[in-house]
Amino acid sequence: MLVFIDESGDPGFKLAKGSSPNFVTTMVIFDDHEQAKSCQKAIYELMKALRVKPEFKFSKLYSPHRDTFFEVVGRYEFRTRSVVVQKELIYSDALRTVKESFYKFFVRNMLQHDGGALVDAKVVVDGSGDRAFKRAFRSYLRRHLDSNAVKKLELRDSVKDPLVQLADMTAGAIARSYNPERADSNRWRSTLRKNGQIENVWEFR
Repeated sequence: MLVFIDESGDPGFKLAKGSSPNFVTTMVIFDDHEQAKSCQKAIYELMKALRVKPEFKFSKLYSPHRDTFFEVVGRYEFRTRSVVVQKELIYSDALRTVKESFYKFFVRNMLQHDGGALVDAKVVVDGSGDRAFKRAFRSYLRRHLDSNAVKKLELRDSVKDPLVQLADMTAGAIARSYNPERADSNRWRSTLRKNGQIENVWEFR
């Protein structure tokens, strides 16, 4: 089992000064390694065809490119699980003031509350942050995760892995669905749902 994790939004709480109102973290789960390999290749080829550089990132794409991306990945077998954090509902001082704590907490919660989805999984998380943070993050997750669920944990730069980019695109599609003022708010989440690729969306309370 292969799992790829990325997020949409930021951990900041200055909502009146540009921080995102929501934070979404998503894991993309492939039960079949061949499906993962084929999907990875298809995303890489699409990147070249659309001349997207250096990576697919939901927030930076034109809508037609998003449409094409989700049409292509819709041909492959994977499932997604997401946690949606509406920041106005978060009152913990630690989560509101320490960005690293916020990020680690919600990635951990998504992996722990997996509904039994993870078994001997190799988990790849978008590797943002400096070396010290990466070491601390890996150590933090290993302390809290069931070793039967997560066999291996790796942090990897999304630019180097199209399947981490898939997690970013999925997280972005879920996050967009929580902006009802946008005419396209449900456009890409609906595509994922139609393709049977959304297993769970957990609205954190």
